[in-house]
Amino acid sequence: MDIATIIGLSVGSVLITTAIILGGSALIFINIPSMIIVLGGTLAATLIKYSVADMVNTIAIMAKAFTVKVSSPVDLVDRIKEMAEIARREGLLALEGKDHGDPFLSKGLGLLADGVDAGQVVMVLDRELQYSRDRHKKGQNILKGMGATAPAFGMIGTLIGLVQMLASMDDPSRIGPAMAVALLTTLYGAVFANLVFLPMADKLDLRSKEECLNRELVLAGVESIARGENPRLIEQHLKVFLAPKIRPTDEK
Repeated sequence: MDIATIIGLSVGSVLITTAIILGGSALIFINIPSMIIVLGGTLAATLIKYSVADMVNTIAIMAKAFTVKVSSPVDLVDRIKEMAEIARREGLLALEGKDHGDPFLSKGLGLLADGVDAGQVVMVLDRELQYSRDRHKKGQNILKGMGATAPAFGMIGTLIGLVQMLASMDDPSRIGPAMAVALLTTLYGAVFANLVFLPMADKLDLRSKEECLNRELVLAGVESIARGENPRLIEQHLKVFLAPKIRPTDEK
C-alpha cells in the first residue's frame, strides 16, 4: 500500500484521538446512532446515485490505486528504447516473449510481433487508455460525492438531535443523549469527509494521472517502433513526457 496514504491516515487519526483524550473521556465521543446516520446515510445516498456494480468497481480501483506500484516513466523510456533497438536489428518478431516490464507495453509490442497493423494496435491501446481513464474518473466522482454527502448527513443528524432535545426539555435525562447525537453527527461527517473520502478521491486522481501518463508514453513509443524510427530519436521524443528534473542527462 502507498506509504504516504498510511502515514496520512495514521497521523490524522492519532491527532484527532489525542485531542479527544486530552480533553477528557474518549468514550463520550462514541455514539452509535450518530455513526449510523452519517455512514448509513452516505451509503444510501451513494447507492441512489450509482449502481452496486459501480460501488464494487470503485473499491477495486481504490485497492489497485493504493497497492499497485506505478512503473517509473524513466524506466519505461529506457525499456522502449531497448525494444526499439531489438526491433530495428532483428525485426518486430524478435519482440515476442521479451520481458517488457509493463503489461500495457507488453500488449502493444505483442500485437506488433503478431503482425497486427500498426494503426490497429494504436487504436486498441488508445481505446484501452480512454476506458481506463473513464473508470478512474467514475471512482473519483463516487468518492467526491461521498465526501460531499457525509457532512450533509452530519447536519441532518444535528437537526434530529436538536428536535429530540427540544421535545424532551421536560425530562433532563434525555437532553444529554439528544445533544450528543446533535453534535457528534456533525463531527463524524466532517472527519469522514475530510480525512477519508476526499483525500482518497484526490489520491485516486493522482494515481490515475500517473498511470495515464505512462500509458500515453507507451502508446507513443509503440507507434514509433511500428514506424521503424531510430531508437535514439524515439528516446528523445519520449523524454518530453518526463518532468525536466527527472529526465536522464545525455552522455557526452
